[in-house]
Amino acid sequence: MNKQPSRIGLYLVLIIALVAGYFYLNNQVVSQSNYTQKQLEQALEDNKVVDATIQQNREVPTGSVIVDTTDSGQKKVYVTDVNQAIELLNKYDIDITTQDVPGDNVFLTTLLPVLLTGALVIFLIMMMNRQMAGGGGGGNAKMMNFGKSRARMSSPDDNKKVTFDKVAGLQEEKEDLVEVVDFLKSPQKYTKVGARIPKGVLLVGPPGTGKTLLAKAVAGEANVPFFSLAGSDFVEMFVGMGASKVRDLFKQAKEKAPCIVFIDEIDAIGKKRDGQVGGNDEREQTLNQLLTEMDGFEGNNGVIILAATNRPESLDPALLRPGRFDRRVPVELPDLKGREEILKVHARKIKVADNVDFNKIARMASGASGAELANIVNESALRAVRDGRKFATQADLEESIEVVIAGYQKKNAILTDKEKRIVAYHEIGHALVAAKQTNSAPVQKITIVPRTSGALGYTMQVEEEGNHYLMTKEEMENKIATLTGGRAAEEIAFGSVTTGASNDIEQATKLARGMITRYGMSKRFGLVGLATVESQYLEGRTALNCSDETAAAIDEEVVAMIKESYDQALQMLRENRDLMDKLAAFLIERETITGKEFMEIFRREKGLPDPEEEKKNASENETKTVTDPQSTDSTVKGSNVDVTIGEQVMTSTAPTFQSLTFEDSLQEAKEQTAAVQDAAKEPAESAKEETSTQEKHEQESTEQKSDAAEESKDPKDPPQGPVGLFSHGTL
Repeated sequence: MNKQPSRIGLYLVLIIALVAGYFYLNNQVVSQSNYTQKQLEQALEDNKVVDATIQQNREVPTGSVIVDTTDSGQKKVYVTDVNQAIELLNKYDIDITTQDVPGDNVFLTTLLPVLLTGALVIFLIMMMNRQMAGGGGGGNAKMMNFGKSRARMSSPDDNKKVTFDKVAGLQEEKEDLVEVVDFLKSPQKYTKVGARIPKGVLLVGPPGTGKTLLAKAVAGEANVPFFSLAGSDFVEMFVGMGASKVRDLFKQAKEKAPCIVFIDEIDAIGKKRDGQVGGNDEREQTLNQLLTEMDGFEGNNGVIILAATNRPESLDPALLRPGRFDRRVPVELPDLKGREEILKVHARKIKVADNVDFNKIARMASGASGAELANIVNESALRAVRDGRKFATQADLEESIEVVIAGYQKKNAILTDKEKRIVAYHEIGHALVAAKQTNSAPVQKITIVPRTSGALGYTMQVEEEGNHYLMTKEEMENKIATLTGGRAAEEIAFGSVTTGASNDIEQATKLARGMITRYGMSKRFGLVGLATVESQYLEGRTALNCSDETAAAIDEEVVAMIKESYDQALQMLRENRDLMDKLAAFLIERETITGKEFMEIFRREKGLPDPEEEKKNASENETKTVTDPQSTDSTVKGSNVDVTIGEQVMTSTAPTFQSLTFEDSLQEAKEQTAAVQDAAKEPAESAKEETSTQEKHEQESTEQKSDAAEESKDPKDPPQGPVGLFSHGTL
């Protein structure tokens, strides 16, 4: 039984009793009621006063008068001048007794305060000792325990152990850490060969990609103790305490070796040293001690350091050198397959419908981290509960993506009719410019429903071919044109512009500036790096490495590039003004339309075939090229070349094309094939002439086909491209 709580309560009661006794003794007075000076004079006139006692204070001439009355007992009167009170009492011939000035009580004034102070000090010391006894370096060591490490140790038998099976979307990263796990399991296999396992592994990547989870999985797979703490745990207000914590951490780790020490956000103590001589910076002392422990005179055999950061460029070079952090593992944002696997892992924790297409959800969530994907799955479950369903559906997951990106729908936000028309034209401008271009991601959804993020509408584009890691100059120019399409639509439809394109302008400017300063896509500057990226995994800001004159020239190039793309968007939308009006009216009526509905209207108005039916017919009906060798002279009488353009089958009979149905062309191809077989014995010269004439007609047909393609630039398929997911701000 623990008697500490009862003892502490006894000490508290004792201190309270001493304090109460002090105030009681200090303020103890005779039990009597008080008189005013007028009441005293009235009692003297009525001969009710028998005798009086004068008590003089140490602050002369103040004091008090205690009188005995015939009807009310003792009364006390406080006076400012006892001499006047004596004269008043003598006037009525009252017996007066004078008491000396009271002396100091040694117990109350000296001994008792010393006892109280001592008791309080003893109590505080006992509390400190009790907390220090809670464990060396453990979580209970809070007071007077500055030099102890705050690392939390997870034992191998922990029920919540994480393994590689629970980490999805990081296949390459897990492969990089397999050797570390294997070394911890069977180190003799490596020591026999003379191999040395990396002393430290640095995990770098954007926030939310699973660096901490990956470190836990390494410890879980290796089945060894796992020490975890943050870089800020080493920071103290007292100089030298951080270094002391580092020493204590490695001391504990060596006692538990083999083990893993994980330091999250190591940039808190591992920043580059400023190089000032004679400084006594606490952070630098902590870093120096960490460098010594990782690779100093004393080895740390069996202790592997895992650290995570999203600012590797800020770390000290001495910390990153081989021998300390031998291996650097980038933990990037997951690709399409990784996102799909992560969604499936988190979907096991909730109830989902059987027909959920995780591949589609992963494509819609392009650029999302593992933490964001987990949030998307959780939001879908919350939405299902709000709607009264027992499981999450495909629609819940799709809506959750928009919630994470743009926020919840603002149901109480009511736009005026004019604002709704402006937003509709703005978003249709984005979608229409994207559809008119090649190498652009297909439109997935267009909406003019306001969101809590501040956007009054947005156009979502989703890449259908998975992840793209390279972008051509044409693709980037098309993307800028798509971003300016909203402002162009406003100008064409209303003759004025609004504040709705602020987000589009920001993205277009950033993209154009990157093309000029980083990617060498400017004819004026060529292959010259004019900017460097700082803080790659956080805000990704860039810093110019050029003179002021060059910076001004860069601004001119950016303005010219965006203006060219804007003019291109204006031209596209002016040429399709009727289509833009119809699409905007349809969007105003529905408020939200899918990319499929958008493309159906687009193809119907432009007279384009459905690409799905086109592909189906193309796979069923194979066009054939046949040569008719029958001729009476050196001229060609019946040489035909069948060319499939979309769903229309064209036949070439010199000198022009004539339109045929597919059945007619197929029958004619069969007849021509039979004729070829019957005339197989014709002279070689006639065959050569016919072949050359046929090639001439084929070349003519190819030229006409290319001319027709140039005249009609409308795409037959939804535009493709590495655009990913966009959220265009409006108003």
